[in-house]
Amino acid sequence: MIEKCEKALVLLNMGGARNKAELEMFLTNMFNDKNIITIKSDFLRSILAKFIVTMRKDSAWENYEAIGNQSPINPLTEKLIESLSKQLNNVKVVQAMRYTPPFAKECVEDLEKSNIKDVILLPLYPQYSTTTTKSSLEDFKKFAKSKFNLEVIDPFYTNEIFNESILETIISTIENYKEYNLIFSAHGLPQKIVDNGDPYEKHVNEHVKILEEKLKEREINFKSISLAYQSKVGPLKWLEPSLDSALKEYKDEKVLIYPISFIVDNSETDFELSIEYKEEADKIGIKDYKVCRCVNDSVKFIEAIKDITKIK
Repeated sequence: MIEKCEKALVLLNMGGARNKAELEMFLTNMFNDKNIITIKSDFLRSILAKFIVTMRKDSAWENYEAIGNQSPINPLTEKLIESLSKQLNNVKVVQAMRYTPPFAKECVEDLEKSNIKDVILLPLYPQYSTTTTKSSLEDFKKFAKSKFNLEVIDPFYTNEIFNESILETIISTIENYKEYNLIFSAHGLPQKIVDNGDPYEKHVNEHVKILEEKLKEREINFKSISLAYQSKVGPLKWLEPSLDSALKEYKDEKVLIYPISFIVDNSETDFELSIEYKEEADKIGIKDYKVCRCVNDSVKFIEAIKDITKIK
C-alpha cells in the first residue's frame, strides 16, 4: 500500500531548455521578468524582451549544441528529486521552474490534486537575490494564493552541512591544492540592482569567507582564494571583478573554479565555465584550468536539505 504524502517539498529554480523552442521560451520569459528587466511598463519590457530574444537565440542555441542540445539542469534536478523522495518519509518532492516547464502553475495543480495542504518552498539559490529567489517565490505564490500553508526556506549559504558538501566537491576535484588558485565564481548582476538594495553581493562575500575558513580549518591551503563574477552581458556596469579579467592574473598558473551561486549544474557551468572560460584560460596561458561540479544530488547535499528543511 502506497502511503499518502502529508506535505510537499517544492524545489524552485530557473529552469533550462531541452530543445531550441524551449530556449526561446526560456529567454522570452526571463527578459519579461520584472525582476530581471526592471522597466515599470509591461508593454515596453515585452518589446525589449522580443528584441533581445531575436538577437540572441541563435547564438545561444550554438552554446546548447556544445553541451548536448539541452541544459543538464533538467535530468540533474530529476535525480535530486528521486534521491530526496527516497530519503523523506511521506513527503511529495516536486519542482517548479521559473522560465521553462514544469512551471509553478502546473506544480500547484498537481499539489491540489494530491490534497496536500502543507508546502515547503526551497529556492535552490544559496544566496538571496531579487533576480532569483524573489522572482521564483513571487511566481509560485501567484498561483498558490491561499491554497496551502506555505513555509519558505531562507537562504542557506551558512548551513554547516551544505558547506561540507561544497568542500567534498572541491576536495574530490584536485589533489595538489597548493599548486592551484581557487576562484569562487558567482553569477554576475548589474551594479544598479545591488545599489537598489539587493543583498546578493553581501551574501556571496559572506559565503566565500565561510568556505575560506572551513578550508583553513582542514588545512587545505590553496595558493590563493578569490571571488569573481561571470555572465556579464550588455553595456551596464556589473559586479566586479569579472571572471575573464580575474583569469588574466594567472598566466602560467593553475586555476580551480567553484560555481558558488549554483546548486545544480546548468548551461552556465557546463558551457560558460567549462568551455567558454576554458578557451579564455588557454589563450591567457593558464597551465591547468578545472571546474568543480555543483553539489547536485550528492549524499552530503541530500543530508543538508534534510537539515535545512527540518524534514526527517
